[in-house]
Amino acid sequence: MRNSLRCSSELRILLVLTFCVSAAAQNVYLKGKVQLTQDGRHERDASKVVVWLTPLGATPTPPPPRQQTSQIPQLVQRDKSFHPSLLAIPAGGQVEFPNHDPFFHNVFSLFDGKRFDLGLYESGSTQFVTFDKPGISFIFCNIHPQMSAVVIALNTPYYAISDQRGDISLSNVIPGHYRMHIFHPSVSPSALQAAEREITVSSTTTFIGTFVLPKSSLEIAHKNKYGRDYDRPEPDSPAYARP
Repeated sequence: MRNSLRCSSELRILLVLTFCVSAAAQNVYLKGKVQLTQDGRHERDASKVVVWLTPLGATPTPPPPRQQTSQIPQLVQRDKSFHPSLLAIPAGGQVEFPNHDPFFHNVFSLFDGKRFDLGLYESGSTQFVTFDKPGISFIFCNIHPQMSAVVIALNTPYYAISDQRGDISLSNVIPGHYRMHIFHPSVSPSALQAAEREITVSSTTTFIGTFVLPKSSLEIAHKNKYGRDYDRPEPDSPAYARP
């Protein structure tokens, strides 16, 4: 009886392992190409385009990868800029905001996505923010209006950011039906929406297409965290002083 139960248990384990290996073997590696244009001319730098897939219908929805402590990305404040200016992370993940400038910063986001205000914090210090739900967060500094960045928190494991050549790679995608979303900080929302499409991924799919995105020449102005225009600080303002 014990031998029969053990054999039955081993058979179930073997079937589960076989199914997992078979499913993994069916998952596909997708590539795509992005081209950025401005005034009808192709841009040499086609980086910072985010592409992600959300399952439709009966297509399985795997959870986004869990972020490890050692994998927390940084948006470094240096030379009155954020480095890098764009991050894509799994929903529920964290981002670190270290201040490497010799003066204070006040990082905030009070628009779509995650809403937070880190307040004034000095050179050499750092802050962490958890992006606990999917969304696009536009991030600014309340002292320096030229500083801006974007953090995209995604509830899908299928996302990638284009490199300078515009190449996109999405790995381990389960065959099925998806909505493909695209984002670039310099492309208008209407153009981004027009670029969205539904795609079907099969075991033989390798290329999801080439996408041409027109960059907008209009700079989007933003208010400070109080909803007012930025003040012009004096050179000896405490906001610029070394702590």
